[in-house]
Amino acid sequence: MPQQVQAVIAPGKDEPVRVETIVIPDPGPGEAVVKIQACGVCHTDLHYKQGGINDEFPFLLGHEAAGVVETVGEGVTDVAPGDFVILNWRAVCGQCRACLRGRPWYCFDTHNAEQKMTLLDGTELSPALGIGAFAEKTLVASGQCTKVDPEVAPEVAGLLGCGVMAGIGAAINTGQVGRGDSVAVIGCGGVGDAAIAGARLAGAAKIIAVDIDDRKLETAKKMGATHTVNSRATDAVEEIRALTGGNGADIVIEAVGRPETYEQAFYARDLAGTVVLVGVPTPDMKLELPLLDVFGRGGSLKSSWYGDCLPSRDFPMLVDLHQQGRLDLAAFVTETIGIGDVEQAFARMHDGDVLRSVVVF
Repeated sequence: MPQQVQAVIAPGKDEPVRVETIVIPDPGPGEAVVKIQACGVCHTDLHYKQGGINDEFPFLLGHEAAGVVETVGEGVTDVAPGDFVILNWRAVCGQCRACLRGRPWYCFDTHNAEQKMTLLDGTELSPALGIGAFAEKTLVASGQCTKVDPEVAPEVAGLLGCGVMAGIGAAINTGQVGRGDSVAVIGCGGVGDAAIAGARLAGAAKIIAVDIDDRKLETAKKMGATHTVNSRATDAVEEIRALTGGNGADIVIEAVGRPETYEQAFYARDLAGTVVLVGVPTPDMKLELPLLDVFGRGGSLKSSWYGDCLPSRDFPMLVDLHQQGRLDLAAFVTETIGIGDVEQAFARMHDGDVLRSVVVF
């Protein structure tokens, strides 16, 4: 029968979030109810609250989560009650043209739960990225559940569900960083720091962190940056070139999502180098570049969707690397908080005081 649980709701544009009782239906065919153990406070949730994604309020926030499958619906065979899972927001369909061409990380028809979670009065909720995990329990498509080793701590495992995976994947999957490469990362928040960690995992020889906040640059060093550039104090493009023999970096990862930082990334790469955009722009932003420069500099201009990850492949691998001591996921957790502390966590995020706040249930 349907369950009532506590959850964090964004009632309207720029309104403070609040904890309310919501109704979780029994899972239907292809669906699962997951008991949430931990969920990171991601910048995307703040975008939802601010109306930057769409206006389908009220939103059930939270998506960077790990927990235990409680019940499953008819036809579900990939997970079972008791499985420890990380939730993902790109559950591949296996049937679209991308999947059929062997590129499921580009799946064009990803799955979400068909049924809606609601407020007590029946108002339908829009779950953030099809998940909605600032809640004691949530309803998702079973394909959004990726089984991993249950020995890993939920508060670090859940981070792979969005920001950390996006950054690591931008370096390894999209940018294809290799041994000996030079890499610059512009924007050293959670995603940018994850890109730095990914570049280190891939064997990059030089990793240049760029930000306007010296506190973030110090954290970037701990994640693997070999050099730092404060772009408020100096020209980032010239500094990156100076650190790479005057040439520019082989791969530049833009983790801000603004035209001015993308332009920096474009001109800070070597000839035939690669730019990876993983920062998410807003719909009103425009980019202008001389077409001759786009042609003349060659190389690749790429966008990274969710780190071009395949959750069934990448989540267990990264959990294994964490457990081997080769990927310090715990370093991304600045603080653990309760379900009633999300609004304050948004404020600390905005002020640059945290890398990740994680709600623990």
